[in-house]
Amino acid sequence: MLGGMIQLLQQDPLAFVILAAVLLFSLAAHEWGHAWVADRMGDPTARNLGRVTLNPFNHLDPLGSLLILIVGFGWAKPVLTKPMNFRDYRMGVFWVSIAGILVNLAIAIAALILLGSLGVKLSPNGLIATNDFMASSMGQTLARVLLTAARINIILACFNLIPVPPLDGSKTVQAFAPKEVQVFLWQLERYGFLLVILLITVFDRQVNSFIYAVMSFFMKLFL
Repeated sequence: MLGGMIQLLQQDPLAFVILAAVLLFSLAAHEWGHAWVADRMGDPTARNLGRVTLNPFNHLDPLGSLLILIVGFGWAKPVLTKPMNFRDYRMGVFWVSIAGILVNLAIAIAALILLGSLGVKLSPNGLIATNDFMASSMGQTLARVLLTAARINIILACFNLIPVPPLDGSKTVQAFAPKEVQVFLWQLERYGFLLVILLITVFDRQVNSFIYAVMSFFMKLFL
């Protein structure tokens, strides 16, 4: 991964800039989703901490952002919430947990719809431009931005949907799980970083297959 990002920067600086910018924005939007929904569900903690904003600097973690730029994998600053403030505890936990995933999917869908409306279609040989503008240099750059946005946000949504702590999928399970399961998942969160590393190394084939299937579905649906 490290070599790949460095090689990308050397061979195609524009692609590197597009990838880095989309990653940083998508992570910030993901966290904004958590913060906004938490505020709507009755917990003002995120708003008081200045997290109900799309300003990326309020959401980005310095180390996580640096790793994104270097290796293409990192994280944003988690949104702090106090679930006991939710008007409905279980529904609050569920909607706050899934909010970031839904934001990422919305961005991906919007990017694909715009890409299709501009004249990019999916063919057996890949994406093709159906008009002169999208075949031009400016059109191709725009297409790269939109396609990168769609792919990155689908990856973020799918990865966070996996029910392994500290990913959002585990919290959606907690929302409706028996108390014993909730406690078990809470205890697993102390090993969250190791569990994520395990996912992207030992179970990388399964994770990639899941992401590829979802990616293919959305590409075929909108293009």
